[in-house]
Amino acid sequence: MLVKNILMLKIENLHCEINNNPILKGLNLSVKPGETHAIMGPNGSGKSSLASVLVGNENYEVTKGEVLFLKKNLAELSIEERANLGMFLSFQYPVEIPGVSVSNFLKTAIGEQRKFKKLKAVKSVDLLKKMRKNLEMLEMGPEFLSRSINDGFSGGEKKRNEIFQMLMLDPKLIILDETDSGLDIDALKIVARGINKFRSKKNAFIVITHYQRLLNYIKPDYVHVLVDGKIVQSGNFELATELEKSGYDKYI
Repeated sequence: MLVKNILMLKIENLHCEINNNPILKGLNLSVKPGETHAIMGPNGSGKSSLASVLVGNENYEVTKGEVLFLKKNLAELSIEERANLGMFLSFQYPVEIPGVSVSNFLKTAIGEQRKFKKLKAVKSVDLLKKMRKNLEMLEMGPEFLSRSINDGFSGGEKKRNEIFQMLMLDPKLIILDETDSGLDIDALKIVARGINKFRSKKNAFIVITHYQRLLNYIKPDYVHVLVDGKIVQSGNFELATELEKSGYDKYI
């Protein structure tokens, strides 16, 4: 069981590059269970790169610094180990996987997760019951389960599918990379409802966004301004309100 004063994630002096171009340049961040941290900043500041580094995107090379997730050094963990330990990324642009149904993907992912944790497999009837309950909350029909992942999905369906996967996989650290992009107000409210339903003292969120509108529904505990690969300002929700009014000019 996670305890509030134990760090979920600790990033110290993180530097990374892609194709020899420096992206993150000394980033520091600590996240405890139960906390929601918003990362805001202009285009090209390193927000999505941070998410990619955390989940193990091999296009990025970490050149300096250390990242601990649940006290384990991320550099020593594979992408699969990070996921099985409870790290989850909601993609800005979810990938289409023709021929792989939503239900089969989740059955396989949950099965591998439980095998990693040496837990018994979930009974099919219980898994289906949980799927239907979460689909209902996200206002998605049961026929959704038989569709190929994101194949032919609308923008809103893709984002709701990401949140559906989050609810099913029950991760510890959830990274939302511009989940609000491309969503109309109704879809945004549905997605936010799923996120808020899942928030607890046992998990933590890193919400990457350009705008305040998502944060109006998912009130963060902390807001950080990321500019040129470093966090240059931190505060509470009021900082997001200030950024919405004045932009990032003062930090550039």
